[in-house]
Amino acid sequence: MTDRATRIEPDTFGKLSSMVPMGTDVVSVRKRIEALEHLLEGLFTIPGTNYKIGLDVILDLIPIGGDVIGSLMGAYMVWEARNLGMSKMQMARMFGNVGIDFLLGIIPVVGAVPDALFRSNSRNLKIIKRHLDKHHPSSAVVEG
Repeated sequence: MTDRATRIEPDTFGKLSSMVPMGTDVVSVRKRIEALEHLLEGLFTIPGTNYKIGLDVILDLIPIGGDVIGSLMGAYMVWEARNLGMSKMQMARMFGNVGIDFLLGIIPVVGAVPDALFRSNSRNLKIIKRHLDKHHPSSAVVEG
C-alpha cells in the first residue's frame, strides 16, 4: 500500500506556472487576468443550471473577512490594469465595480445572492479586454 495520493507531484508547481504566466508582457498579463476572473466568477457550475459561480461568492459565506479577501483579489485586477497603462477613468470605474461588489457582499445572510448576480470581476475583465483589443490587438487570443 502506498501513500502516493497524499504527495504533491514533483512537477506540480511547474504545471501551475505554465498555466498562469508570470511575465510582464501584455499577453501574460491578459492570461493572468482571465485566469483570475475565471477563479473568482466561473469556477463551478450550479448543478441543474448553466449558471457559474466562483470563489467570490464562496468567500461571501465568511462574514466580512471573505468579502475583504474577494475585494482584494478584485483590486489586484485593477492593479494589473494600471500596469497596462489604462486611464484613471477606467480604473475608477473598475474600483467602483469592486466597491459595489464589496457593499453587496457585506449584507448579512443574503449578501451572496446579489454578489453572485453583479459579477464585478467579469465587468472589469470586459473593460480590460476592450482596452487591450484597442491598444494591444496582438494580445487577443482566438479560441476555437
